[in-house]
Amino acid sequence: MALPPLVAPAASLSPAEAARTARHAALYPLGELGQRRLAAARVAIVGAGGLGSPAVLALAAAGVGRLTVIDDDVVDASNLQRQILHRMRDEGRAKVDSAVRAAADLAPECVVEAVRERLTPDNAERLLAGADVVLDGTDTFASRLAVAAACENLGVPLVWGAVQEFTAQVTVFWSRPPAGAPRVVLADLHPGAGELPTCAEVGVLGSVVLQVGSLMATQAILLIAGIGDPLLGRIALVDALRSTAREVPLLAAAGDGDPAAGAADPGAGRADPAPAAADLPAGAVVVDVREPSERAGGVIPGAVLIPLAELAADERIRFDAPVVTVCASGVRSRRAAEILAARGTGATSMPGGMAAWTGRVEVPA
Repeated sequence: MALPPLVAPAASLSPAEAARTARHAALYPLGELGQRRLAAARVAIVGAGGLGSPAVLALAAAGVGRLTVIDDDVVDASNLQRQILHRMRDEGRAKVDSAVRAAADLAPECVVEAVRERLTPDNAERLLAGADVVLDGTDTFASRLAVAAACENLGVPLVWGAVQEFTAQVTVFWSRPPAGAPRVVLADLHPGAGELPTCAEVGVLGSVVLQVGSLMATQAILLIAGIGDPLLGRIALVDALRSTAREVPLLAAAGDGDPAAGAADPGAGRADPAPAAADLPAGAVVVDVREPSERAGGVIPGAVLIPLAELAADERIRFDAPVVTVCASGVRSRRAAEILAARGTGATSMPGGMAAWTGRVEVPA
């Protein structure tokens, strides 16, 4: 669906900026007019992490005039596998400072407002006010709810992306779209979703994060310039392991049988109901599929310790007794239960993983 441009064009580009973005001037239907719209645009990016990093780089390089980057975190070594704004020398420094430096190196005329503040329901509207479009690169559902609610109240389009392990989703929410366009908000995708596992709990492929952050930046460009067909009312689904990308309608199939509903939680419906953490079945074998580095806080007494990748790779791993699989939060353990069930072992996944375990633990020597 063609949408009107979000932004009136700047009167002109400087000679240096025109030269830097010359490949856009020749690009139909963006062209020189679309480039001037980008130069006049104000984009807010919430999160300077995995999704925010490629979005900052892509939008600054594209010639967006002003970026507001909101993040209160500092760079950790484990971020560098996917958060390409940052460098080893940035460890311990504010993430928003990397955004200022990187944008200046790429596009000197892009103004970056660095906001080192945690976005909350109380300050979200204040922080996002004035933006033409918002990109949500946060990694907790509480933050996503706050960003979405503020955008709904402000009537600002929200480009939304989520990545978990090898899979991802991208869409556009807009509570007050132009006439004839569908109104789509976060509740249409997640009517009652709770917290999902973090990257630290289940891992994430860095290249997928870069792919999704770039796709989010492209959505912002389409909206600003009024070109193409943004993902309003549709959701793009990426599955890196299967090398596929597809889309499903977000509104047309709402309710029972909604094709987007299963995509919201990659593990939903994969395992049988599992026993309560403090009430394991008699004779059951507990199989802990976390990595060795995750076990420092303790393991369930008597658990068999087999990382998920090792369990999946070795067809000989089977059990005669019923198995309860456990990981940090319950996502990998669902996969492990499926693998063992396919090998003829009765297996269930512990809900909530070690995060929900209330029994005794042993600390490995």
